[in-house]
Amino acid sequence: MMTGMDEVLARLAEVLESRKGADPGDSYVAGLYAKGLDAILKKIGEEATETVMAAKDGVPERLVREVADLWFHTLVLLAHQGLGPDAVLDELRRRFGLSGLAEKAARGQE
Repeated sequence: MMTGMDEVLARLAEVLESRKGADPGDSYVAGLYAKGLDAILKKIGEEATETVMAAKDGVPERLVREVADLWFHTLVLLAHQGLGPDAVLDELRRRFGLSGLAEKAARGQE
């Protein structure tokens, strides 16, 4: 069963997938795809830095906007790599019921 959050992520994933065939001159996301992985990673780095700065500023509305930008660009990265939000949601669901320390220790054994 899809929750409201899952639905928003699924709809956004569909849009991001559809932009793969769009003209880079007509779509911001198509332009990012055309520039390649390094451009997408650079944008995620910028958005992560802006998120940290917004958190330090203590303005909730700005923090929400910056986290939305960070999530968006992370979803662009996933789509570029042939993945979607379901892969991340599945991983988060898998971690439910695990302590953070146990989960981290299990990753160290992979």
